[in-house]
Amino acid sequence: MSKKIANKLENFSQWYNDIILNADLAENSGVRGCMVIKPYGFAIWEEMKQVLDKKFKETGHVNAYFPIFIPKSFFTKEASHVDGFAKECAVVTHYRLKNNDSGEVIVDENAKLEEELIVRPTSETIIWDTYKKWIKSYRDLPLLINQWANVVRWEMRTRLFLRTSEFLWQEGHTAHETKSEAIEEAEKILFLYKDFIENTLAVPLIYGLKSEREKFAGAIDTYCVEALMQDGKALQAGTSHFLGQNFAKAFDVKFASRSGNLEYVWASSWGVSTRLIGALVMTHSDEKGLVLPPKLAPYQVVLIPIYHSQEEYDAIIEKMKLISCELSSLGIRVKEDFRDTYKPGWKFSEYELKGVPVRIAMGPRDLKNNTVEFVRRDKCEKQIISFSEITSTTQSILNQMQHDLFLKAKLFQENNTFSVDNFDDFSYRINNGGFVLAHWDGSPETEDEIKKLTKATIRCIPMDAKKENGLCILTGKPSLQRVIFAKSY
Repeated sequence: MSKKIANKLENFSQWYNDIILNADLAENSGVRGCMVIKPYGFAIWEEMKQVLDKKFKETGHVNAYFPIFIPKSFFTKEASHVDGFAKECAVVTHYRLKNNDSGEVIVDENAKLEEELIVRPTSETIIWDTYKKWIKSYRDLPLLINQWANVVRWEMRTRLFLRTSEFLWQEGHTAHETKSEAIEEAEKILFLYKDFIENTLAVPLIYGLKSEREKFAGAIDTYCVEALMQDGKALQAGTSHFLGQNFAKAFDVKFASRSGNLEYVWASSWGVSTRLIGALVMTHSDEKGLVLPPKLAPYQVVLIPIYHSQEEYDAIIEKMKLISCELSSLGIRVKEDFRDTYKPGWKFSEYELKGVPVRIAMGPRDLKNNTVEFVRRDKCEKQIISFSEITSTTQSILNQMQHDLFLKAKLFQENNTFSVDNFDDFSYRINNGGFVLAHWDGSPETEDEIKKLTKATIRCIPMDAKKENGLCILTGKPSLQRVIFAKSY
């Protein structure tokens, strides 16, 4: 097969879209700004869900589901929250259609809702209205709920996986007795995300707090993990929010404390989305197509026979089925492509494009010599392996590839992280991509001006960075810590 992939250095945006489309991850739908996630792309999301869901449950969280429709009045109860989402909300105003005299389907003007419904952009409001009924006493706390759902944020400029009007995610919403417990929860999830994204997606991260301008609408503090893509732009990979008592007060959620007083609960919320598939593509892939870390690949190994006659086909398939059973028994996800409708060369290109970590091919000569041909996707190098070494070699290659992909991306991040002390150097580095550490005076107005001048935003205020005296790159005012700037998706 031959599917053209744009040159990554010449047109990164087209390269990204080519991989998404040609690797059969997703495509644009008949609804403007919305995507169809195809089976292969959804299989990657399912692998993510499985790993994350296990981590959530191991830390005491349980899954629930809340309505996709939220009464408009709920949004007005938390002022900063409605300000943050007002321009992205899709609104339901009527509940029925009818045919007009010409036979066209139109909205029934007599079926207007008494109160408009917002299609869920995030669930804080509907969940906290529910929590008011669930929480009465300290004995009901902590309440640790997660839901897997879709959300709608009406985007004007969309890009598959990175920014669509509808996307899939998980959102956790927790309630606690004390401020310290809620902060501890928000930080715990931050590091849970970091562990998941680095160890499963093999994507290195920076982490810290968002600035006042960049934090979640309605939060006291927003914690974030940020990744650096191959074009030098940052991608927000996940966020965890300490909500204080804002939503508890907005929805009057109180509990009888251990001392017998009525107190407002403390809250957190957190989430990651199908945007992570976009991060995966932009971190690891190359001009040949998708490159998947083995832990996330729907198929970790593909088996492809090479033959010239039915007799050869039967003999090779018999042996490859034994290999498949042996690998599967070790928990390795195996794809048997024994179809006779496509030639081996077509299949090689197909699975290279789809990023399958290991390809094992066998022809008549291999069968005679008790060997197989191994190709590791990220290196595209061939190895001839004996039958007796297949399982050990496969396990070793999968582990090594997972490790190497992370190290390669980590080296890219380190080589594209810069520290600057003046605005000229700052502008130069920002325009050439990467994470830029610079002093900032802490003023939202200064942050706004830097964004206006360079299109760069503060990606995070590092939690693990040492304090140091310095001068803001724009205003020259005192600063106690460098923050991380970048252009972003």
